[in-house]
Amino acid sequence: MLYIDPAPQTISERINEAFVPVVDLLDKVFFWDPVEAVGIEIEADVPIVVLWLLFGGIFFTFRMGFINIRAFRHAFGLLSGKYDKPGSKGEVSHFQALSTALSATIGLGNITGVAIAIAIGGPGATLWMILAGFFGMSLKFTECTLGIKYRHMDENGKVSGGPMYYLDMALSKRGLKPVGKTLALFSAVMMVLASFGGSNMLQSNQSFVQFATIIPSLGPHGFWFGIALSVLIGFVVIGGIKGIARVTSKLVPFMSILYVGTALIIIMINFTRIDDVFLIIIKGAFNPVAVKGGIIGVIIQGFRRGAFSNEAGVGSAAVAHAAARTDEPVKEGIVAMLEPFIDTILICTMTSLVIIFTGLHEMTGALEGTEITSAAFASVFPWFPYLLVVAILCFAFSTMISWSYYGLNGFKFLFEKIILKLTGSKKPVSYIYYAIFLFFTVVGASSSLDNVIAFSDMMVLTLAFPNIIGLLILAPEIWGDLKNYMERYRMGLIKKFR
Repeated sequence: MLYIDPAPQTISERINEAFVPVVDLLDKVFFWDPVEAVGIEIEADVPIVVLWLLFGGIFFTFRMGFINIRAFRHAFGLLSGKYDKPGSKGEVSHFQALSTALSATIGLGNITGVAIAIAIGGPGATLWMILAGFFGMSLKFTECTLGIKYRHMDENGKVSGGPMYYLDMALSKRGLKPVGKTLALFSAVMMVLASFGGSNMLQSNQSFVQFATIIPSLGPHGFWFGIALSVLIGFVVIGGIKGIARVTSKLVPFMSILYVGTALIIIMINFTRIDDVFLIIIKGAFNPVAVKGGIIGVIIQGFRRGAFSNEAGVGSAAVAHAAARTDEPVKEGIVAMLEPFIDTILICTMTSLVIIFTGLHEMTGALEGTEITSAAFASVFPWFPYLLVVAILCFAFSTMISWSYYGLNGFKFLFEKIILKLTGSKKPVSYIYYAIFLFFTVVGASSSLDNVIAFSDMMVLTLAFPNIIGLLILAPEIWGDLKNYMERYRMGLIKKFR
């Protein structure tokens, strides 16, 4: 019998296979199903990370006295710069910090993830997705207030911040130094790994896939697409947070208005169906038919999409907001509340409504992910698939440049002191990190490393575990700061400077 050797594996395939046991282990640890573990069968997956994020959102909404409602209007006043005290420390404005954080969350999840949630959980998932955004607002307020309060500023005014900094500094101040240091190191490692994979490789990979669907001849040239993308990213990130903020403050409003505006046109064209659509959503939320896991399955899918999309609770946005120019941490926390509102309650809901208004929610068996969203928009605008590619490229690019800054802060926390001792300079830290980051941009566009990307994407979600533990410990401190601020605001002591 003639034996034929199988085709030799490529490096990508070997790396991909090497991560199989790692992904399986993480899945068992951080994504295990506690409902199934206690012997309750509901025919739906209930990952522990979703319950953890949901708990955090609900807890801080009540603990902070529904700050997401009380300070909602004030958030827009702060965002406009009316309350900016001249001479406040920081590198970017409130609006630029918000744009940078939003650019990291508004992405493929708003297009593909919503369609998947509807495909699995039905139209009723929309309502629970909106609630996830509502609860996420309070969680985002809490972590971004800490991001400002415990940021690190060097002699040149350069800011470093995020969960690794406030977990370390704030918990040490409370006599919990070992706990704080452990949680901070865990967060920093995951922040770096997440920036390389799910927030870089996945984005470059999926943006190239979408680009190649419009121009099939580009299919074999993912490597060169990755090179071009890495060059563009390099030009932006070399300017640090100020350069990133300048780009995102223009790109985020443009892509959001373009996407939401197109969605609103489709909704208005089909406006006569509005009663039917909201009836479908309400019925699907409380009385789902043929949805795996029944009402629990719908709730989990809605909350899962909402929580995963806005990243409330993982602490990533606190890195961007730490750089804001402000004289009070609570001010930036209130501005940060707008992220889940814009990302989840507004943009994710627009995607969902377009799919339902056009009736494409009934075609989920034949289409998948982006195909559902694309078909829904194309049913009204035949040219929309081309616009969708532009939107996906913008969303992916903005996510990558923002997460490069997040990862850099984690990398600095881990290695800056070591590299300073070895070289006598802090500059190599940024050079080393960005070289690795841009390398993975090229790898992501030219490979199909499913398990590597899955591993790195898990890092984003597992950030929620150390972060929310720290937030729970620090909740009384944040509540004290908030209470003091809101009392002064009601008394008219929070001044407008312009």
